Amino acid sequence: MAFKFKIPKKVGSKNVMIFTRQFAVMVKAGVPIVRCLEILSEQTPSKLFKEMIKTITHDVESGSTLSEAMGKHRPPFDSLYISMVKAGEAGGVLDKTLLRVADHLEKNESLKGKIKGACTYPAVIFIVAISAAVFMLTCIIPTFAQLFAGSGAELPAITRAVIGLSNFLKKYWILIIFVIVGIIVAINLYSKTKQGKYKIDAFILNMFLFGPLILKAAIARFSRTLSTLTSSGVPVLAGLEITATTAGNMVIERAVLKARQSISEGKTIYEPLRESKIFPPLVTDLIRVGEESGNIAEMLEKVADFYDDEVDTAVATLTSLIEPVTIIFLGGIVGVLLLAMYMPMFQLASVVK
Repeated sequence: MAFKFKIPKKVGSKNVMIFTRQFAVMVKAGVPIVRCLEILSEQTPSKLFKEMIKTITHDVESGSTLSEAMGKHRPPFDSLYISMVKAGEAGGVLDKTLLRVADHLEKNESLKGKIKGACTYPAVIFIVAISAAVFMLTCIIPTFAQLFAGSGAELPAITRAVIGLSNFLKKYWILIIFVIVGIIVAINLYSKTKQGKYKIDAFILNMFLFGPLILKAAIARFSRTLSTLTSSGVPVLAGLEITATTAGNMVIERAVLKARQSISEGKTIYEPLRESKIFPPLVTDLIRVGEESGNIAEMLEKVADFYDDEVDTAVATLTSLIEPVTIIFLGGIVGVLLLAMYMPMFQLASVVK
């Protein structure tokens, strides 16, 4: 029997967003939940998601609550989604809760898109620059090296260094590939340990240019998630636990879990967040005001909106800085290689004269 390799399938976030938005509209219009699910299963283009919705429909018909039925399918429904649906069912405001979930998913997806957009451009330029350098070193430089070897002239230091690098790449290219793959695998394995994940996440938050952007995005996601949960009726302790698991960064996750521990001991949220020195004073001060006034969900929403705007500004600034830097970087690599090859030619030309 022939072995068949199957790529794992998953339900796209866009499908979940559309499903949630349409579900909320139909529930608000008074359509029974089972009928809503039947209609949505027919409309979704994803075969995998269609089967999931049919299973959820069957479980609801059999007596399970919607949150219990959805809880059997993780992903695409995460802890945040399930907890909010459960709170909406308990409070009899499922339609409003689903609308909040849909808004949250859309804003979170938009935030991810901004981060990816900011990181993609420099990554592409870097790959192009390295590829161009490798091509020149392995295909073009050897031709010049043969020419210079026949001349017998003493070569400049930069030329000798470039020719040496070219010879090294041609001779040990397999070893270099193995080393690069080995480093990637080692980092990947290290990131799967708690200590490794924490150190890598801490390093990411301290990266030049990108660190502040990622931190702002993480604060926006944390604030909006906790605001959405608390405004939907989820208890603060449960909300903090869910927010920590969906933070996407272990440094922030530990700070949030510490805040949760603080509340369970009868203390405030803002103190451990302030002590972590991760969250800016603006965030902790607004959380403190929200705790004192009893409007923490509203304050967190304001923090999220503020940092969404900050992310937009940071992405625009980063893009404007990256473009000239990457062009200089790419031009510098090619320029050094060309200079290394043309300097001996100029010397030879002067000798001939």
